[in-house]
Order: sequence, then structure tokens, then C-alpha cells
Amino acid sequence: MAKIADSIRLDAAELDELLRTETRLRIATLGPGSGINLTPMTFGWARGKVYIFGRGQKVANLRRNSTATVLVDTGEQWRSLRGVMLRGAATVLEDSRAEADDPHLDEARLNLGEKHNLRKNGVLLPYTATASGKSRRWIVFTPEQIVSWDNAKLP
Repeated sequence: MAKIADSIRLDAAELDELLRTETRLRIATLGPGSGINLTPMTFGWARGKVYIFGRGQKVANLRRNSTATVLVDTGEQWRSLRGVMLRGAATVLEDSRAEADDPHLDEARLNLGEKHNLRKNGVLLPYTATASGKSRRWIVFTPEQIVSWDNAKLP
């Protein structure tokens, strides 16, 4: 993996803030054969894990091979670029029991509610999607390697 200078890496608090507040990521999964499937998704962040409610090819790919890479980045001009690339493995929560057994899914659902301003009478509501059909599932991505950067920290 590319070496990023320590001086421009995000510290733990900056990394957590980025992942708690940004609404979109891109997830790369290994498709059938040698293809890579790269998809933009909305996501929740809880206790160091990424939670995505997805369907279709991503879910099929991750059932076959749990390896994935996630990218979250911000900024338009070079000096304002900030981001994190996470490499790791994903688990597909196959049913409501697996969802109930995940200790941080409720926190991730609330984070998604916050990101998308899901409120009723001023009260924050969780994102309530749940497993259905053949492929609508929660994906829990656990980072194993993290590379981050903030170009504003460059001299």
C-alpha cells in the first residue's frame, strides 16, 4: 500500500469525524471472474466499522469473497482533498436474527438517520431497512488497513 506521510494523515478523532459525517462512500468488491465492481453507497459508521444497506451485485460478490476496499473522500481542489481508504473484509447479515445479533447495527442505523436528517417531531429516527428478498442486506465492513490524508496539512 502507498506510503502517506505521517504529517498529513488524519488522526483518530479526524478519521472518526469524517466517517460519522460524510454520507457517501465507494466500495470495491471482486465480481465474477476478474472484474471489480465499484459502487457509490450511503453508509453508517459505528465502533470502527462501516455499515451499508445494499442489494444486487455487491451482496453476491461479498457472499463469494469477503474482500473489499472502501473509499471516503472530500474536496474539489487538490489542497482541500481529504479522505480515507479502508481495506478489509465484509460480512453480509443474512436475516433479522443476524441483524439483531450485531452489537453495533442500531448505532449505525442512527448514524445514517443523522446523516440523512431522518427526524419526526424533532426526534432523530434510525434508518430502518432490514433483510428482504434474495439480496437486500446489511453489509458490515471491518477495516484491516487504513490509509488517510488531508492535503490541507501539507506545508
